[in-house]
Amino acid sequence: MSTPAPPRASLLLLAYLAFVSLGLPDGLIGVGWPSIRADFDVPTEAVGLVLTAGTVGYLTSSVLAGFTLARLGVGRLLAGSTLLASLALTGYATSPVLAVMTACALVLGLGSGAIDSGLNAYAAGAFGPRHMNWMHAFFGLGVAIGPLIMTGALATGLSWRWGYGLVAAVQLTLAAAFALTVRAWRDRGAAGAGGPGSPDPGPQEAVAPVRVRETLRLPAVWLGSLAFAVYVAIEAAAGLWAFLLLTEGRGLTAGVAGVCVSGYWGSLFVGRVVQGIGSERLGAANVLRGSLLGMAAGAVLIALPAPAWVAVAGLLVLGFAAAPVFPLLMLTTAERVGAAHADRTIGVQIAAAGLGGALVPTGIGVLVGNTSVQALGPALTVLAVALIALVAATSRRR
Repeated sequence: MSTPAPPRASLLLLAYLAFVSLGLPDGLIGVGWPSIRADFDVPTEAVGLVLTAGTVGYLTSSVLAGFTLARLGVGRLLAGSTLLASLALTGYATSPVLAVMTACALVLGLGSGAIDSGLNAYAAGAFGPRHMNWMHAFFGLGVAIGPLIMTGALATGLSWRWGYGLVAAVQLTLAAAFALTVRAWRDRGAAGAGGPGSPDPGPQEAVAPVRVRETLRLPAVWLGSLAFAVYVAIEAAAGLWAFLLLTEGRGLTAGVAGVCVSGYWGSLFVGRVVQGIGSERLGAANVLRGSLLGMAAGAVLIALPAPAWVAVAGLLVLGFAAAPVFPLLMLTTAERVGAAHADRTIGVQIAAAGLGGALVPTGIGVLVGNTSVQALGPALTVLAVALIALVAATSRRR
């Protein structure tokens, strides 16, 4: 068995920082929106225009990036997309009216989707399970830092525009770093393998170009993409509706419930750090199976008509178990569809994940509104079982 070369430290650092920067804008708007709304004299619900425009741009570019990655190269794609994100955030900071900010949100989505798709495609071939998990953990770190940046700007008497300006400068610095390392991103050897249960990478596979329609004909592409949509739906729905369940459904105070929801997101971050190491020691396939079962167990605990602490325990189990699922499914994309189709498939998977995270939690909200908040647990359980079935189906089709 050949020993895979470790990824270059400089590229690892850039990938981590890129995922931090990818999460920063998501954390800014929640704290900044009251000030933005007052500046533009628009209603609170107008934030939906900004979020929708960003989602449309993100879904579009994540798919397109997967289909153009081989032609552009990872380094050029990352440099251009990060520069685009920097320009969009600069537009946020200088927008005179909401319409301009909404247009900038579309541009930001285009840049962010391409960064997400491009980095995941690179990491799936060049990083091992540990670094893949840690890279996604750094996204959560970025989401957590974003509110602190905006809070700090507002607390010191500065405008909300300074928060976006600072993050725009960070993105511009990253764009320069990607541009200077374009050549270094060319080699995507099999450094991602390793650990018990992982396939022997052997010599780097020569990937012959294939037609787009050949990729789109593969059932594994669509089964895998559906699995990503269901996974993100579970992650997002649990975080979105857990507070309502714990307060209205289980009787916790708002303060305690808020801490518990933060604990859920924290368990997701910790799980990616811890299980990143476990994935290399136990094998990605074994950890993935255990995590899927753990997600189902956590969902069942949330669904049980039991005291509040049982639901809280279920949230923590769900978050910790879910942590490595997205990175490991991304890492094993080439095993499911073949190396020649991997980049395109990753783009479709990223888009499906965004779509699932937007539509399904909204649907669960409609369900909860028309029945009871107690419906959250059973809904999560059904989704967790569906995810297990989808992953099993894609595995059988390898």
